[in-house]
Amino acid sequence: MKNARHFAAVLASALAAGIGLMPSAAYAAPTPKPTPSKTTKPATKPAVTKPAVTKPAATKPAATKPVVTKTVGPTLTGRLNASLVAKTINYYPSDAGWSAMWTRFDAVRIEADLTKAATLGADNVRVIIFPQAFGYPAPKAEYTERLRKFVSIAGAAGLTVKFTLFDWWSGYADATGSAAWAKAVIAPYATDPRVLSVELKNEFAPNDTAGVSWVKKLIPSVRAAAPTMPLSMSTDGQTGAAGLGKIKSLLAAAPLDFYDFHFYGSSERSLAEIRRAQAAVSPSPIVIGETGLSTETSSEGDQAVYLARVFRAAQVAGVRSVAPWTLYDFNDGAIPGNSAVSKMPAQYRFGLYRPDDTAKPAAAVVQNAWAGRTIDNSILDLGFEAAPGNSPWRPYLADEGAAIRVKGAARTGTSSVRFTRTERTATTIPSVRVSPITPVQAGQSWHAEAWARGQNVTGSNEMALSWFDINDKWLGQNSSKQVAKGTSGWTRLTVDAVAPAGATSVQLHLKSGDNDGSVWYDDVAIS
Repeated sequence: MKNARHFAAVLASALAAGIGLMPSAAYAAPTPKPTPSKTTKPATKPAVTKPAVTKPAATKPAATKPVVTKTVGPTLTGRLNASLVAKTINYYPSDAGWSAMWTRFDAVRIEADLTKAATLGADNVRVIIFPQAFGYPAPKAEYTERLRKFVSIAGAAGLTVKFTLFDWWSGYADATGSAAWAKAVIAPYATDPRVLSVELKNEFAPNDTAGVSWVKKLIPSVRAAAPTMPLSMSTDGQTGAAGLGKIKSLLAAAPLDFYDFHFYGSSERSLAEIRRAQAAVSPSPIVIGETGLSTETSSEGDQAVYLARVFRAAQVAGVRSVAPWTLYDFNDGAIPGNSAVSKMPAQYRFGLYRPDDTAKPAAAVVQNAWAGRTIDNSILDLGFEAAPGNSPWRPYLADEGAAIRVKGAARTGTSSVRFTRTERTATTIPSVRVSPITPVQAGQSWHAEAWARGQNVTGSNEMALSWFDINDKWLGQNSSKQVAKGTSGWTRLTVDAVAPAGATSVQLHLKSGDNDGSVWYDDVAIS
């Protein structure tokens, strides 16, 4: 769950999504052989044979010992391994987010939603449990029954469950009450294989000394109540990897089993950020417990590409559990009005599905990723054929010259993008840009191409690869030849380059500056 600081970062990274350009996987035992008899010589006189009288042997009834079957519950190692590979979806109903899921509990709706999640490919659901809703310090029977029902519904849909506790919580002065509450919630599932793990606190602030003291007391109590339950914690998107590292250091005497990385940074640099989180808690493992992009501030095409990049980066980094936030968009009024979250429009539009149950493009990306299918650059709208609002191309210096999607002037398909009468700044020129799905690593060879044609062209018109480090510092660029001055037919522009030292992301730019005429671009490729 994101806080207000996180959303400032999300809004800053989304960029101008509304520009005209933005339209956007029995065994058997052998039978014994008969023993052969010895050969007997015939006697001189036939022997008189008396029939043998056989007395029945007395039979004692065999003493039967009862068979005792031992039920072996889940182990800490088994649960941990399952948690690290779970195909997890974050979930609230579209009409009842956060604590309202429990206060307005709708078993029929939840059953339908979790069935949809399973059809998408999820095998696990993360659910957040609020002391404020359940009752504190003793959870009310009505609410523990709702939790039992939720776990049962999830199990019937083929999903295991991850619990997250103590969201919207700052009651750190009462460690005893918190421990009692947590034990009461968790104890019924101590040996229940349907529950994989417990995140003790959602988006914990490691700089809060009262919180640190509180969690140090909480961990032993939860361990005692559920010894085979793996424990984790998360930090918010802004605190990130450094926050996870600090948690690990502070809890060295009572360590967690794994760490939950909530990632909402630049998806172009997601591999570097994931590796930074891994290094911060090594050798402990991580999962990506939340990630996503709001379609309130970005296009649906942007959201799909964002998740594709994160899933691909996680695969490269060896992180096998990536949990999109969240299954559904939320209706107005779905988020409790007493929360700061309800005042943030972006919070309502992170879903893979709209409230009317229709899928956004991101749903197909997640389904393919969970099925183990490769997500390639075809979702980048490289031929400019995407429907309006679904393109991940973004403008740069649009005030100096905007790229407009046009029909009837394409090299292939129906559409291309056109710059006309562009200007420039003292240091750079307008462009449209996109980044590949494949994460960038220093030393890799890259190839890019695009087709361009011009009419009365002047100025500077080219394709370029621009390189950036983990802090978004520009490291340089590699450019193609210029589009011919004057009027020309379709010509292929190419760039071949090696990612420089420190590079963690690349942007492909189609540029046009100081151009009194028009230039069209189409059929882009990057690999």
